[in-house]
Amino acid sequence: MRIAVLISGTGSNLQALIDHAPDSDYEIALVLSNRPQAAGLKKAQTVGIPTVVIDHTEYDSRENFDEAMIQAIDAHHIDGIILAGFMRILTPAFTLHYLGRMLNIHPSLLPKYPGLNTHQRALDANDAEHGLSIHFVTPELDGGPVILQAKVPVEADDTAETLQKKVQIQEHIAYPLVTNWLAQGHIQLKNNQACYQNTLLQAPLQLNELSR
Repeated sequence: MRIAVLISGTGSNLQALIDHAPDSDYEIALVLSNRPQAAGLKKAQTVGIPTVVIDHTEYDSRENFDEAMIQAIDAHHIDGIILAGFMRILTPAFTLHYLGRMLNIHPSLLPKYPGLNTHQRALDANDAEHGLSIHFVTPELDGGPVILQAKVPVEADDTAETLQKKVQIQEHIAYPLVTNWLAQGHIQLKNNQACYQNTLLQAPLQLNELSR
């Protein structure tokens, strides 16, 4: 499967996807960023992955920006879209164009804490555990069906920064795994529900249970 990875920043999950690609059924055929200075672009260029920058500040509407992205992505004959720290809210037209073929990773145990500042919000709520969710992207922000979660314990001395680091370690394991499932056809979006190996998921799969 030819995938495009969309980034806005350092590209740490992009690097994990690059590292796992040789042993996977996906090929990173494009890295697209809305920020010309995104450090992740260099990670892609270093290993010869084509990159495209579409600067959102040059467009007068979200719709025009998203249409420019669609044209760039489709020109590279992309089969799947992986959002990896892409800090733009996508229009319904974009999400529906790639419905069932686009994944996002979010740093919380959805439906808890959609949006930003998830680590601090988990601390403020005195949560005993925190983590990440990988979900299909639908027009609802951070609201698509969740495929897999990974949980980490919240310790008494954790800060937002230490919690972020713990979650990132799990992200770099989980995202290549689920991206490979997409490439292999093991996960599908059916009637706005996530399916794994043709079985509707009644609850998200848990990374720590898969590794037992």
